[in-house]
Amino acid sequence: MKSPAAPRLPSRLEPAELWRDGLEDDATVKRVVYAGTSFAGAHAEAFEAEGCRFEGARFAGAVMRQSQISDSVLDTCDFAELKADDVSLVRCTVSGSRLTGSSWRAATFRDVRFENGKADHALFRECRFHGVAFEDVPMHGVDFQRSEMHHVRFTNCDLTGAQFAHLAAGSVRFEHCTLTDVGGAASLRGVVVQGPGSMELALSLAREAGIVFE
Repeated sequence: MKSPAAPRLPSRLEPAELWRDGLEDDATVKRVVYAGTSFAGAHAEAFEAEGCRFEGARFAGAVMRQSQISDSVLDTCDFAELKADDVSLVRCTVSGSRLTGSSWRAATFRDVRFENGKADHALFRECRFHGVAFEDVPMHGVDFQRSEMHHVRFTNCDLTGAQFAHLAAGSVRFEHCTLTDVGGAASLRGVVVQGPGSMELALSLAREAGIVFE
């Protein structure tokens, strides 16, 4: 299983200035640190951030389209209700952040580590994941329908009620995860499950096959 490549973060970052480094259309931002910055309600298309650090930044209710964040660290950020369409995260670490109810439709995640955050009811439909790790992230009701996963690992994640219908899975592992009442379990053919989640997934498969246990 391939681990995500670490962000290539510059050794020196300048404080961001919103008049110059704001979340705006066609903006390109490099080597800055956002500390407690609020992007709540902002709308941006073709925004690009490279080699940046986001600390406590708030994206709640923002809209991003065809944008990219690369070689960056996003720490204790709030992405609740963010709408991100056709967005790319490349070589990023997302730690201690809230993705509850966020929408990442048709997004691309390459070499991304999500850790110690929360992503209940997040929507990742039609997304592409390559070299991605989810670690200690509650993900109740998360939606991965029609997505592609290659070299993806879930560790200590609660995926109760997650949806995987029409998932294209290649080299995917679930380690010590909760997989109760998942939908589209048949699309998880070929994944590796370690720990108690294996029995939970088997029950979901049986339910979809119409098997009744008495």
